[in-house]
Amino acid sequence: MQWTYKGREIDSIPEEFIGFVYLITNKTTNKKYIGKKLAKFIKTKPPLKGKKRKRRTLVESDWKDYWGSSENLQHDVVDLGPDNFTREILYLCTSKAEMSYLEAKEQFDRRVLESDEYYNGIINVRIGASKKLTEALSKYK
Repeated sequence: MQWTYKGREIDSIPEEFIGFVYLITNKTTNKKYIGKKLAKFIKTKPPLKGKKRKRRTLVESDWKDYWGSSENLQHDVVDLGPDNFTREILYLCTSKAEMSYLEAKEQFDRRVLESDEYYNGIINVRIGASKKLTEALSKYK
């Protein structure tokens, strides 16, 4: 099952984005899950022999095969099969703070903890205000 963004299937994330906020929907029960996923991350390797600087490389994550962190959702995907689910990217994000903020905002706006319509069982967020975050969020107003 492919990811969709704005109604189109996608198989790559544009370079300027590091991750996304997503919605997974169970087509048989209409139960949903809101989450976030890093599409790319920095992998740190030890320095080469005789050097002092650590080596950092940008690596693509497992986002193409990702089904969320909810165990109940993952069990349903195994039991019902991936074809009974849709995976939709709601926001492409340029920073981790933007991703965390938009995930929490969607979860609170949809009241995911107050309903059995969602697999979400916890909202865990810690975000510090910054100029970069404020600028990134201004495009959603």
